Amino acid sequence: MKAWIAFWNILKKDIKNYYLKPPNISWGIIFPLSWTLMQVIRSPDGNILNLLPGLISMSVLFGTTSMLAVTITFERSGRSFERLLLAPISLGTMVLAKIAGTILFGIFNAFVPVIFASFFINLSAINWTIVFFAVLMISITSALMGLLIAVSAEQVFEAQTLSNFFRFPMLFLCGLFVPITSLPVFLRPLSYILPLTYGTDILNGAFVGTNTLPPLLCFGILLIFAVALFLICRHCINKKWIL
Repeated sequence: MKAWIAFWNILKKDIKNYYLKPPNISWGIIFPLSWTLMQVIRSPDGNILNLLPGLISMSVLFGTTSMLAVTITFERSGRSFERLLLAPISLGTMVLAKIAGTILFGIFNAFVPVIFASFFINLSAINWTIVFFAVLMISITSALMGLLIAVSAEQVFEAQTLSNFFRFPMLFLCGLFVPITSLPVFLRPLSYILPLTYGTDILNGAFVGTNTLPPLLCFGILLIFAVALFLICRHCINKKWIL
């Protein structure tokens, strides 16, 4: 019971104190929102549905990585993170609370493009169950990647720089807006070692039926990525945060 109380209070604190921090607003909300508006306005009605998988994936990616990088690095620079480490709760509970807030933020961001698109096209035929679980898996894997960045960075600007180092290449390598089959042959293997590729493929299948892999296979690969990233994060945390 004490663990759940600690979990809830950490989650509530992050929502209250960090969701509206400038880096989260700029990179987690404004950038995906402006990109969504740009794509929706410039595209004919028939192309909006094709753009939605990429816009959703991008919104989750930028929202989750920005959120986690900001919350942890702000607290580390302000010395409040050390108090959490000294609190009578397990490190796992604390990290899960941080990740949970990030995942919620990513899911919220994911449906911003959907809301805007609903004003232009009919989305009633979409399988929203598959969409939701795809967004959830993208949020989990992106949050864990953000945690790796947060462990490595000491300041917020360092975390944002590291985040952009892999986020912007992923816009072009993961099939968000450019099909992987259109990429040069030597770049395609890079696409398939990135978890966002498989989440985007599921969304492509749900919205426009252009997935290249079976959804169950993509979910399985995303689960493997999530477990692997979690183990890597735990190793880095034990190495850097545990004295």
